[in-house]
Amino acid sequence: MVSPIPATADAAHSAKPGTPGEVFLAFLKLGLTSFGGPIAHLGYFRDELVTRRRWIDESDYADLVALCQFLPGPASSQVGFSLGVLRGGGLLGGLAAWTAFTLPSALLLLAFAYGASAFTGPAAQGLIHGLKLVAVAVVAQAVWGMARSLAPDRPRASIAVGALLLTVFVAGSFGQILAIALGAVLGLVLCRSGAAPIKGHLAFPVSRWAGAVALAVFLLLLVLPHLLASGLQSQGLALFDAFYRVGALVFGGGHVVLPLLRAAVVDPGWVTPDTFLAGYGAAQAIPGPLFTFAAYLGAVVHPAPNGILGASIALAAIFLSSLLLVYGMLPFWDAFRTRPLAQAAMRGTNAAVVGILGSALYDPVWTSAVHSPRDFALATVAFVLLTTWKAPPWIVVVLTAIGGIAGGVTQP
Repeated sequence: MVSPIPATADAAHSAKPGTPGEVFLAFLKLGLTSFGGPIAHLGYFRDELVTRRRWIDESDYADLVALCQFLPGPASSQVGFSLGVLRGGGLLGGLAAWTAFTLPSALLLLAFAYGASAFTGPAAQGLIHGLKLVAVAVVAQAVWGMARSLAPDRPRASIAVGALLLTVFVAGSFGQILAIALGAVLGLVLCRSGAAPIKGHLAFPVSRWAGAVALAVFLLLLVLPHLLASGLQSQGLALFDAFYRVGALVFGGGHVVLPLLRAAVVDPGWVTPDTFLAGYGAAQAIPGPLFTFAAYLGAVVHPAPNGILGASIALAAIFLSSLLLVYGMLPFWDAFRTRPLAQAAMRGTNAAVVGILGSALYDPVWTSAVHSPRDFALATVAFVLLTTWKAPPWIVVVLTAIGGIAGGVTQP
């Protein structure tokens, strides 16, 4: 979680309202330059929109981050969408922010999906293997960092280990959802103390009526497409339903989406494990939200719809659930977020997320990528570059991909 910085007079945001066009241009710049994952994105947002442009002050920004970390979905995209709503005067401003921040990385991953199928030969196989090794390093870094911040004490570390064991022995998305639910229950019992009180006030141009409608649509889409897809035998609806549910159920954002996405597309046979991990590795080299990995997956799924249409369905679905949820919560957040029980449940949920990601680090990430001492060495170098040398992720991706290509062309 980003630590709030005391608000000052200099940090106060401008009272002058903005426009959706201004919001779009500001977030397009961020979408082209924001490398490093969701926590880094929140830092970019603070530098550009709090410190430089003064759209919002420090304490209000910290409160907004708290809301988006409380909800399922990609936290950085939800923060960006909410800032667009605030600055752009409502829903149109939020959509302008989301489109500009998401489009660059989605287009890059769509291009990779089309280009990857054209790669053949040892060099291409080495490149794909190198990208899979990048995934090992990146997910290991995420587990390490999240364990230190979200499971630093005995109760939360125990919840994390319990979630790991549960997801190991109860495979698929059911085990992951059950681990999150049990984490929330255990949080209510074990994690009631130790949280700093939340203060502040946030007022967004969203009425309670509009918020209630958004929440109702969120719940409707969580049920209706699933029922229709089964009855109509529609692959397009099944694709929408799978990605919508991932966006609605993934807590923690970022790399935590990996196990849920794998369960959604690999388990039913829509995407092969190698294709999945190669795209996940490529997603580390681009700016913007990691959830745009959905565009790659939608393009490569089989059966159809795939290609541009599949990418559009998957991308819209995985973000729609989280954006509806945050838009619906904006007018109610002030009253809800200060309740101690809500804070305790979220601490337990966050700890469970660490365990789920730890399970995914072993299977499928490690078991699909590390097959030799050379693989282990290359993944370790990538991990140290990320964690100790603080190298930009795109540089680590390039270096590991080169190592994978070199190994591919030198093998008999």
